[in-house]
Formats: sequence, structure tokens, C-alpha cells
Amino acid sequence: MKYFFFAYCLFITTQLIAQTGTPAARTAITINEAWSFSKAPTGITNIAQVPQAGWQSVNIPHTWNATDVMDDEPGYYRGNGWYKKKLTINNTWKAKKVYLYFEGANQETEVWINGQIAGRHIGGYTGFYIPVSQWLQFDGKENLNEIVVRVNNSHNENIPPLTADFTFYGGIYRDCWLVTTEPLHFSLADHGSTGIFLTTPQVSAENASVQVNGAIANETGADKKVQVTTTVSDKTGKAVGTVSSTITVKKNSEAAFRQDIKSIVNPQLWTPDHPYCYTASTTIKDAKTGTVADQLTNTLGFRWFSFDADKGFFLNGNPYKLIGSSRHQDYKDLGNAVPDELARRDVQLLKQMGGNFLRIAHYPQDPAILQACDQLGILTSVEIPVVNEITESDTFTRNCANMQVEMIRQNFNHPSIIIWCYMNETLLRPHFNNDKPRQEIYFSNVAKLARTLDSITRKEDPSRYTMLVNHGDFNRYKTVGLTDIPMIVGWNLYSGWYGGSLTDFPAFLERHHKELSTKPLMVTEYGADADPRIRSLHPVRFDKSVEYTTAFHQYYLTEMLKRPFVAGAMLWNLADFNSETREETMPHINNKGLLTWDRTPKDPWYFYQAILRKEPFLKITSGYWKLRGGVADSNALVCNQPVQVAANLDEVELFMNGKSMGTKKVENGLAQWSVPFVDGTNDIVVRGTKEGKPYTDQLTVNFQLQPYRLDNEQLPFSQLNILLGADRYFIDEQRQQFWLPDQPYRPGSWGHIGGKPFKIANGGRLPYGTDKNIVGTDDDPIYQTQQTGIEQYRLDVPSGEYEITLHFAELLGGTVKGLPYNLSADTRKEDEVQRSFHVLVNNTPVLENFNIARQYGVARAVAKKVRITVTGQQGIIIAFTPITGEPVLNAIQVTKL
Repeated sequence: MKYFFFAYCLFITTQLIAQTGTPAARTAITINEAWSFSKAPTGITNIAQVPQAGWQSVNIPHTWNATDVMDDEPGYYRGNGWYKKKLTINNTWKAKKVYLYFEGANQETEVWINGQIAGRHIGGYTGFYIPVSQWLQFDGKENLNEIVVRVNNSHNENIPPLTADFTFYGGIYRDCWLVTTEPLHFSLADHGSTGIFLTTPQVSAENASVQVNGAIANETGADKKVQVTTTVSDKTGKAVGTVSSTITVKKNSEAAFRQDIKSIVNPQLWTPDHPYCYTASTTIKDAKTGTVADQLTNTLGFRWFSFDADKGFFLNGNPYKLIGSSRHQDYKDLGNAVPDELARRDVQLLKQMGGNFLRIAHYPQDPAILQACDQLGILTSVEIPVVNEITESDTFTRNCANMQVEMIRQNFNHPSIIIWCYMNETLLRPHFNNDKPRQEIYFSNVAKLARTLDSITRKEDPSRYTMLVNHGDFNRYKTVGLTDIPMIVGWNLYSGWYGGSLTDFPAFLERHHKELSTKPLMVTEYGADADPRIRSLHPVRFDKSVEYTTAFHQYYLTEMLKRPFVAGAMLWNLADFNSETREETMPHINNKGLLTWDRTPKDPWYFYQAILRKEPFLKITSGYWKLRGGVADSNALVCNQPVQVAANLDEVELFMNGKSMGTKKVENGLAQWSVPFVDGTNDIVVRGTKEGKPYTDQLTVNFQLQPYRLDNEQLPFSQLNILLGADRYFIDEQRQQFWLPDQPYRPGSWGHIGGKPFKIANGGRLPYGTDKNIVGTDDDPIYQTQQTGIEQYRLDVPSGEYEITLHFAELLGGTVKGLPYNLSADTRKEDEVQRSFHVLVNNTPVLENFNIARQYGVARAVAKKVRITVTGQQGIIIAFTPITGEPVLNAIQVTKL
């Protein structure tokens, strides 16, 4: 609402100046440009102590963590960041009230004006006003006034979030505004809100009422009699309802007001399919002179809704399945300092997917998000960042309560919001595991905080629902009482990913419906990591392949659509996002997004469009997989691999290089063929019809076909890139390289002799390999798997010159921290392995007494190149001779020169 308000204010300012030649009653303009920024040690409390050499020029939005969250060094800068800016203040503003408005600064903020402390704010995800009039200087000199802002994103046990599976970026990372008002104006002292709150007490298709609550601040030094008028207008600007009232505001005080518009006839109802927005413009006039003192315009939508524990969600009296996603606010190369247009684009992408709901998780986000949801028809929930755990202190509770009130009041007028949330997975990492009596006290304090926040929310906004979100430990949340407190229970469920099997998911849903029979249910998170560089023909849990994730989403969505009592399905997540503590195949990134970090679609994105979009849809889902490879089938010159299509048509036909592969029925949004790829360019076309109208999609794939036998004259050998110990493919787009899974050696071909794939002892979910961050590379999957105890690697290549690259990394040793999101494994300590071995290539020593850990350390990428000449029928034989422990090889590349 605030975003719309500022845009409207700027428009009004322009219009009033044009028509009257006098400044508008209220102005708002961004001051994002030409700030100076410096990091400084936490102990520095005064800008004079900041070293002069450390300043750099930046624009707002800005974060100081845009790059350090992606490097190999654990941790990222959490401390003070200083901002300063010189500002010229218009002399005509001397009689006005001037404010700075920050849309978001993470997480503790102090503001000085001309050396005087002007205000402070705690919390990184809500906006706040700082009144600055009394410290400004008005003598017309340019750049006379100096703004200094200190922002601190250090861990503070009294400020949520404490821990979470996302990065706590520091900085002034949303827009900063300079706002001026007349001394008589709508209150700007109400938790960062506009000071006006709209409700629609009664709504039907025939009639609607509007209630306006607000407060007026009088800083004139004299009592003022004012006329307050609210006009509701439709999209054409036609007034459909108005109300006026006269009140007296005492000097140097505030006065509350309430207005009621009893009847708006035949209102256009707000729905995701028809998101009709009215505007409510509220004006203050001096009752004596008629002069406009202030004016605000808010978006207004007419709708009514309800949740039912058996039947789900109803909008305007009609059953309505809520399906959508959650969203984090960061973006590749930008961190959380994301411009409004990219924020709005995320909502547009969700709408394009066919979604109708956005869980704004795990914190309030840029005002542009909710404005876009209002305009595009996306229902929403919003929550404060109480994630994973709490601190049992009065200060923590006060900060949580203040965040909840700020969130509600700042976003109150958005018709898209139907749910307020206040906790996420707070029993995920409980305190005092070794002291059960003390742990019970901790649990009771978690429940006490939940009751406090729920009570505040219901009092602040009785028109919407409350929700508390839990992870999948049904017994614990029920025992602690967290399932009793909110109006809706949300569950984050990952059966078949972090633990358990896919079939545990529908069983969980049924258990909730049976044991919590009066509580509406939302599946607030579900998903599986899909590293877009990893593909598999035999997908398994936690291999990070796109194929497993697509199957996962198909299964989950089908089960939820079967059950009317599941009111909503919020997949996790709209896009990949940064989580600096994560390691795995793409360190520091949570890969559960349907889109990559820069918003490139993955296969499941198209599956959802096939299920959710109402217009005809047809897409080859493997559109991201344009670089493929594989071994030719026997002595043929083709390799048969699957191609998947997403569609909402009944039947589709696929053509491979001009030849029909047959027609298939679409089941649950997907159809799949096994098709013969040839070496080089392959053209895939899919066609279908709906109601007599044709639809088509096409894809060109560059396929790197490897010969079944390396002496095949029709398909000469050129290069092999092989992952050992893995059953997955890896795509390196930058180098245009395609990596194949290894195979046991077969004569005339290639493969390993001896050994077994590396697997962590008691590794839980990992089917093979490690989840460690491999230092020194961005291509971690090349090094995260290996063949342990390997004896030889053989390639029966023809005569010629070859370059061999052997890739190594020691995967055992050190401590792997149990991360907050990891539901199935705690911190593990791995014993350092004693390993050294010789490597010979065609009987020539190339590595002697090779000890990876001693020479390079644990989990560091090592690549060794060798050039050899092969003559006759000798081929390439790489021999591994153990000295201590078992030899290993992680990956191999062989190129004919």
C-alpha cells in the first residue's frame, strides 16, 4: 500500500503544482542516489571514528553482502555498515514536517541528521519513518544537511531471525524516501503505516460497506477544526461512495477518526481471475479556509473468504483451491538489494505459472510485492521472521510483538492478504536436548510467545486468519500445543526428500485431518532440490537431479488436489535463493526453486503450468537441457534417452528429427518418450490440438554422442568427461562440456576396474558422494563423488596424442556442521583418512606418494593433466597402486589432441 501511496503522492504533487503554482500538501521522493558507504568495526559508535579511506560511492538499494555470501570462505560480513549523504533542503519546507522513510534496512538502524541522533529502528524487514525537521538547517546552501545512517546486521539474540535457511544480508537494501507534509497531516507515528486503515465489514455481490479508521496529527501549536472526506472510486475514476466528517484536533496532539460508507451497490468483486481494485482517497481540509492539508489514496478490494477444516478455502462463497509458492527476496549478483521491477516480475512469473497464492516468507518483503499481488490477483500470507528457535527474554518478545504490529499496520489495506503468520518451524532445532525438564520450560515459552503473537494479531485485524507454520514433527507440535493456537495450521513437509518416503506425505495429511479435525490445513512448504546442471536417467532421492524433483512435485500436487480439506499448497520455492551456510552441489544456494537464482525456468516450472493454467499449454520440459550426451546404443549411431513434455492437452505427438515417435496421452500434466539422439544437432517438435486448434513447441539439442566402442570409425572418439562414483550427468554450460556417469570397464570401450562408489558411513539421505563444499571450484559435482579403492581406469582408444585430466578431492575428514534445515542429520565429525598412492599412465609414473589431504587439504579440488602418445593397441591404462589406505579418483577427462 505504501508503494502505491508514494507513487500517488508524486502524481498529486505534480498535478497541484501545475494547477495552482503552489507546492502540494505532501511530497515524497526517493533519495537513493550518491550515498557514501563504509564498513567499520562493531565497536565504532561515531562516524568520526570511521577511517576516511574506507568510503565508497553507492546507490540505494544496497547490501554489503552481495558477493561475500558466495565465496568459499565460511561466513559473511555481519557487523556495522555506515552510510552518509549530503542533502539540500528546500527553504519552503521550513514550515513543513520532514521525514525520512526507509522501506527496509537490516537489522538495527540508527539515523543522525547534522550530527544529532534522529531515530532508531529494530528489525530488518519492515519500514519506518524518522522525523527530521528539528535537526535540519534552512539557509539555502547546497548540500548543507548531512544524513548519517548506521546499519548493523550482527547476530543479536533478542532480534529475530536467530537462525534460518537464508542469508541475513546487511544494508539499506530497499528504497529510501524524503517525505514532507503540512503540520496538519495524517499520522506518521503509527508503526511505519500511512495512518489510514480500511476494512470492508460487509461484502456481497449486491452491496458492500467500507469503514475508514485513522489518526490526524496537529503540529501547528493551535487547535484545528478539520473536515475529513473519503471518496471511493472505481477504475474509471468514478466516485461510487463518499463520506465526510468534521473533527477538532487539539494542538500538538493526535485525534483518531472513523468513517463509514454504508452502501456501495453491485461492487466488482476482487478475485484472482478478476482482481478489480477500487481506490479510497482520504483528504484533510482546514474547516475554516478549505485548504487541503493532506491527502492519501489507498487500494481497496471487495471480497470475502473463509476456511473450513473439511472443505478447504472459499472465496466470495465459492470453493477455491489455493496453489502457489513461497518467495525469498534475493536475486543473483544483487543479494537482497533488488529493484522494484524485479520484485514485481516475480509476482508476474507466479501468475504466469498459474498460481493464485504467494506465501511471503519468512519476513515482510518489498512494498512492490503486495502492490503487484493486489493488481495481478494473487492471494497472500505474510509473516515475521521468527524462525527455527526463540530467545526466552522479554526483549525478544517485545521485538517480535512490535514486528507483528508493524507488519500488520503497514500492509493492512492490501486486498490480497488473507492470512497473517508469526512463526515458522520453531521446534526444528530445540534448545536443551540434554536437559529434558529445562526443555519443557523452553517449549512452554515457545507456546507462550505464540499465544501472545496470535492474540495481538486477532486484535489488530479480526478480519483475517492467523497461521502458525510447523515442520513435519506432528507429535512434538501437538504435544507442545502449537497446533491449538492459530486459526490455520501450516505444515512444511518434505517426505521423500529430507527423510522418509513419498508415501508418508498423504499419510501425514490424513493424520492431520483425523486428529486436528477442526483446524484448516495448509501445506506451506514442499519441494526437492533441483540443481539445473544435474540430470539423471535413474533419479533417486537427494541426487539433486531435475528429474527427481519433477516427479516429486507431480506426486505431491496430485495428492493435495485429491483432498478438499487441504486448503492450500505452497511449493518451496518460486526461485532458488541464497543460504550462505549451505554446501551440497551448489554451495550457498537452496536449489528448491522452480526457477534458478536469475529466474531461468527448470522442468517442474512447466509441469505446474500444465496443471494450473486454464488456457491450452504445451511445452517440452527439458528446455533447459539443450546440451546432452550419452553412449551410443551397442554399435548403433544413436543413444536413446527420455524426452518429457508438459501439457494440458489430451494427447500429444512428438517428432524427432522429422520422424514421428508416436502419440501419447498426457497423464497428470506429463508425457514422456524414449527417443534416439544422434551426434550433433537434434530437432524435437511436439504437437497437439485442443478444440480443433493446433499447438506446438520445439527444441534443438546439441548431443555429444560417445561411441560404444572407441575404435568405431563411423563415430571417431574425440573427448570423454566422466564422473566416477555417480549415477548422474553434469552440464557445464560455460565450457560447453557434458559429463557422463562412469561405467565398469568393458573391452573396446572404457571404464573403471575395481573399487566402489564413495558413500558417507551412516550418511542418511545421500545415495552417494558427499554434501561438502568443494573449495577451489564452482563445479562441485565433479568432485563430490569418487570411486574408492580403484585399481585401474582403462580406455581402449586408438593411436594418437591425448590429454588426460585426473580430478581428485579428499572427501573424508573434518567436521560437517548440522545445518538448521537438515531434518535428518546432526553435526558429524569425520576421521581424517590416511591415504597415499601412486598413479601410473601406461606404466609411466605421473603421481608418486600422492596424499591429497596432506598436500591440498580436505574437500579441495585438484586437477592433474598428463599428455601421452598412444601407439598400436595399447590404449590408455591408468593404474593406481596403494601405499596407505585406498586410492581414489573423482573424475577423468580424456581429449584426443
